[in-house]
Amino acid sequence: MDLRAVTDQDWGRVWPFMREIIAAGQTYTLATDLTEAEARAMWLIPTALVAVAGDTVLGIGKFHANHGGNADHIANGSFMVDPAHAGKGVGRALGARVLDEARAAGFTAMQFNAVVSTNTAAVRLWRSLGFEVVATLPGGFRHPVHGPVGLHIMYREL
Repeated sequence: MDLRAVTDQDWGRVWPFMREIIAAGQTYTLATDLTEAEARAMWLIPTALVAVAGDTVLGIGKFHANHGGNADHIANGSFMVDPAHAGKGVGRALGARVLDEARAAGFTAMQFNAVVSTNTAAVRLWRSLGFEVVATLPGGFRHPVHGPVGLHIMYREL
């Protein structure tokens, strides 16, 4: 698996699994009918990376300032792994690399604003990479299977 900057040419291999994850409505606070153009604008940014094996895009990650002004030193990160490649270390590799790149870019911490509490694989991964749950918004996410569940705010110093 290689990690590299995302390119426009990667999008056709990212959007199919991203569309599936978003439409399922189980792990992201994005509209389940998010358009391809909207998703592309959100994810094809200069700090986005892809994990690839040959011509296959396994996952994507990105970081940016979580807020502006005097809070612009805290990064935010987002990640999606193709479900066909889940459990193979793709998320861990992307997460570790994004943390390194955010630190190198001068960020002092990273905050995830909305980790769905029932997404136990993600919670476990982020905890293993040094994040802690600093707050949970009870019932903050309307899960299509489990009903109202918590949204964790997770944080880690860089």
